[in-house]
Amino acid sequence: METTTFAATEGFPHTALVGVTGPEQTLAVQGDPHAALALASVSKPISAWGVLVAVERGLVDLDDPAGPEGSTLLNLLDHTSGLPFEGEQPQAAPGTRRIYSNAGFDALGAHVSEAVGAPFAEWMAREVTGPLGMRDIDVTGRPSAGYRASIDDLMRFGREVLRPALIPVELRDLALMVSRQGLRGVVPGYGAFDDNQWGLGFELKGTKSPHWLSDTMPPETAGHFGGQGSFLFIDRSRDLAAAFLSGVAFGEEHKRIWPPLTEEIVARYA
Repeated sequence: METTTFAATEGFPHTALVGVTGPEQTLAVQGDPHAALALASVSKPISAWGVLVAVERGLVDLDDPAGPEGSTLLNLLDHTSGLPFEGEQPQAAPGTRRIYSNAGFDALGAHVSEAVGAPFAEWMAREVTGPLGMRDIDVTGRPSAGYRASIDDLMRFGREVLRPALIPVELRDLALMVSRQGLRGVVPGYGAFDDNQWGLGFELKGTKSPHWLSDTMPPETAGHFGGQGSFLFIDRSRDLAAAFLSGVAFGEEHKRIWPPLTEEIVARYA
């Protein structure tokens, strides 16, 4: 593993922890790899993995009714349940709009918790973060946005997404492909897009611009960013995953450095 400094983070006025991994091992780290910071919405793809483990075990099904009337587990995972960002009052019929929803992911946690007979945090620790060796992570917060983790944790999770061991590769592929093409929706902080592409718990780059990923990243690049200045991306075309943590509210400085940083990561380690 290389200890390095990324040029794109120079002048960034906050903590800038960065990690890059291939499918077998961490390739590079900037900063303390075990410092646990708030993930905010980068919690969502990790929570989604816990849901998919339950799907693989036959404890829940993607077609299970979950969330508002007419919604399914799949709708909650791909942000088409109709639930708003926060709150319980649906804003649209299921499957008709891409409404980014913390409430939907918290409903996912509740659904899986009931099905497995254990708190969702316990399920996550026993079936996801423990087996992956994610030692610094805290999953006791909201499934939507309440976890804390380190770069080391995110590298371990990134390797799992690149070479899944907890779920079949076919289920991983389903999670990272577009679920429902052509739905309009908002990416918080970046605006509305006519084709706001998401998989199951993962945003897909598609043709969105401006975006937190570099415009040179392939449309199928999957990942998430969080409101506490965090991101995780998976570039299967290059067999790379990378993460960023800052522990401060997402703002213009993050928007400034993230596209060149993601481009620098690919240029150096692809």
